[in-house]
Amino acid sequence: MKRIPEPELMVDPEQARAYAGADFSEPHQAFVEHFRRRLAAHAPRKVVDLGCGPADISIRFAHAFPDCRVTGIDGSDAMLSLGREAVRAAGMTSRIELLQLHLPAGVPRSGGFDTLISNSLLHHLADPRVLWQTLKDAGAAGAAVLVMDLLRPQSVGRATELVDEYCGGESELLRRDFFHSLLAAYRPDEVRAQMAAADLGECLRLEVVSDRHFIAWGDLS
Repeated sequence: MKRIPEPELMVDPEQARAYAGADFSEPHQAFVEHFRRRLAAHAPRKVVDLGCGPADISIRFAHAFPDCRVTGIDGSDAMLSLGREAVRAAGMTSRIELLQLHLPAGVPRSGGFDTLISNSLLHHLADPRVLWQTLKDAGAAGAAVLVMDLLRPQSVGRATELVDEYCGGESELLRRDFFHSLLAAYRPDEVRAQMAAADLGECLRLEVVSDRHFIAWGDLS
C-alpha cells in the first residue's frame, strides 16, 4: 500500500483534546520500558522529547528516570497547552519544559542532549530527513536515542482492523486520525533507508515491537 501523507501538525483544539484524552497508556509505558531494556547502561540527564504532543511520554519518562530533566518540543500550540496542564497536574514543572518549535528550526545544534526520544513524530513530517538530522544536531557524542512510530499496514483493510482493535471505544475523531496516521506511516525498509541516508544506519537498530509499532534505538557514536 502506498503511503498517504497527513498534516504535520495537530493544530485543531478538538483534535488535540481527543488525542490527549485517549488511552495510550499501553504503548506509552511500553516506550519507557523499551528504553529501560535496550539502553540500560545509559543514565538520562538532559533529555529532549521531539514531537512531545500533550507530554504524556515526557511525564512518564521523567517519573521513570528521576535524575533527568526533559525538554519537550512540539509545533502545535493546542497540544502544548494540554501538555503544560498535564505537567502541572503531575507536579513536574521544575523538571519538564515544553517549547513550541517547528522542526528543524530552533532546536539547539550544539549537541547538548545526552538522551533523545521521539514517539509518533516521523510519520507526520513532510520530510523524514528532518527527524534524523535533528537527532544528529541536538545529540551529544554517545547520546542515547529511542524513536518509536507506527508501521504502515499492508492494506487499507488491515488499517481498518487495527483502528477497530485499538480504538474501538474511542471517539470517531480519534479513530479517523489513527486511520490516517497508519496510512501515513513508514515500512521498516523505508525507515532503514532513511537512517542509512542520514549516516545513522551503523549506530541505530530497527526492531518491529508490535503489530503497529517499530522502534529505532542506539547511541550516537
